[in-house]
Amino acid sequence: MTQNQSNKKITIQNRIIILLSIIGLIFCIAALFPQVRRMIMEVAERIAQREASTYQSWLKTLLAYAMGGICFILFFDYCTLTHSGRKFACNVKQELKDCLSGIDFRSFVRPLCVMFGVYFLGILAIIRANFSYMDDLQRAVEGFRTWYNWSRYISEFASIFVHGDPNLTDISPLPQLLAVLILACSSVLLVYVIGNKKITTVRLLASIPLGLSPYFLGCIVYKFDAPYMALSILASIVPFLFIARKRAFIFCSIVSLLVMCMTYQAASGIYMLIVIMLCFQDWNTCRKNNKEILSFLGIAAFTFCFALLLFRFFLMKPADYYATTAMHPLPHIISGTIGNIKNYAMIINKDWGMIWKIGIILVGLFFIAKSMHNSTRKKPVSFFASTLVIGISFILSYGVYSLLIIYFYDPRTLYGFGVFLAIMCIYIVSDYKKAAIVIALALNWCLFVFAFSYGNALADQARYAEFRTTILLHDLSALFPSRNREYIQFQLKNSIDYAPTIKNIAKHYPIIKRLLLKRLADVPFYENYYYLEYFNFSSLSGANLPSNNNFIDFDTLGLPVVLDSYYHTIQSDGDHVLITLKH
Repeated sequence: MTQNQSNKKITIQNRIIILLSIIGLIFCIAALFPQVRRMIMEVAERIAQREASTYQSWLKTLLAYAMGGICFILFFDYCTLTHSGRKFACNVKQELKDCLSGIDFRSFVRPLCVMFGVYFLGILAIIRANFSYMDDLQRAVEGFRTWYNWSRYISEFASIFVHGDPNLTDISPLPQLLAVLILACSSVLLVYVIGNKKITTVRLLASIPLGLSPYFLGCIVYKFDAPYMALSILASIVPFLFIARKRAFIFCSIVSLLVMCMTYQAASGIYMLIVIMLCFQDWNTCRKNNKEILSFLGIAAFTFCFALLLFRFFLMKPADYYATTAMHPLPHIISGTIGNIKNYAMIINKDWGMIWKIGIILVGLFFIAKSMHNSTRKKPVSFFASTLVIGISFILSYGVYSLLIIYFYDPRTLYGFGVFLAIMCIYIVSDYKKAAIVIALALNWCLFVFAFSYGNALADQARYAEFRTTILLHDLSALFPSRNREYIQFQLKNSIDYAPTIKNIAKHYPIIKRLLLKRLADVPFYENYYYLEYFNFSSLSGANLPSNNNFIDFDTLGLPVVLDSYYHTIQSDGDHVLITLKH
């Protein structure tokens, strides 16, 4: 190709970019005007024949999307149409290539296979249990996605490719196997980053809490969500492969953090958790001077905040359901955050069994001991710094959730704590005393064993719940046999208790009860949905719930008892049904 032809091709490309940019800017700027947004809403109403209120929440975010679109178009044009922008883009591209060329990816194959095998074996009992967990119940019946409502756009679109169709169906255990593969990649990369690019079998096994902590087991049990939750961990680790080049690291950090935010925001603390650990290692051994460490810390912190602000103002949809995206107001942000962290610590203390807690304490002590042993600084200073790092890392493991007004401590949101444990375990088994290796691997063995207990508990609880549900539906179908009559409103009182095996496990592993959901609970929607749809029993209506404005407590109606059995009591006047489940 001659120089003139090359210049002509570039000119045509630039003209196309300019044309598309103008069109995009026109749409984005137009969306800034209230009249245009109102017109869009009216058109949407006519097309879908729905009320205006249906689109109100969507239109509130349209303004932010428009502003984000304008910023993106201008930045893209800068990188493609200007000399300085093209030079900047070329430098970033070259730095990315340099970092990737310095990594021997073939050396990752064996560790990846090892960790895939470990994680697969760990969740084998969960796969065997075939337990439909919360959202899984409705997704399997109705095929909806709706991750979009929680700003998890990557989960929304990736699920279409994973399931091969916009309408989701239960294809388990494929999503969970994908999650295992992603977790294996995450473990290998975490060991590579924390272990100074040295991967050993012991370090890999030390990373087990990343994927088999009780909290991430609360994620892997989801048949539909599991791979995207795992992806949020991997996205938080990937940027550190490019740590040797500043521009590449910043670029990858922003992209990866946005990926994390658009998959599962519970991983929001992992990035800074790794940053703190790397800074501590460099400081403790004097591999870098204070200026270099502070420079890296500042760049990472700025990048982290910048990426989260991009997500917050241009991508995030405000949520106000059982969880909220509202943060503490500025005057109360310190006291509110401290309160959330205290609650976080209390929840973990209640969840973890005594053996686990002893193991965690010993890992922490070995962390401090190794830091002092390897330190080139004064021992008291190293002791104080290592203790401070443990405290800061623990706080960061909860991520940005510590800033929210309504704290959310469901097990699946706390898996940052498992990554925190994995980092400490990797650190203490790296070129240190055999006692540290024994303690770390013993703790991880306990977590590995618990995964089997949890999987078997899921199967036991499912069998018991289905037995109770079958008896109840048999009695209800006998009492209300007509399929053609109008819906009967019902209420549940109490819920199906835990199976005896779960009660036994809970004596030593208290978290098991938070990881196992009761079927036929009196309020949770998905559990009631289980027997209304899965058993094709549609003669009842569950609309009368405490969340409704017109809620009536059927217990106050004095309904006559129509059936009293060993497992439940049914009261009804023909239009209202009160079901009291017995423990």
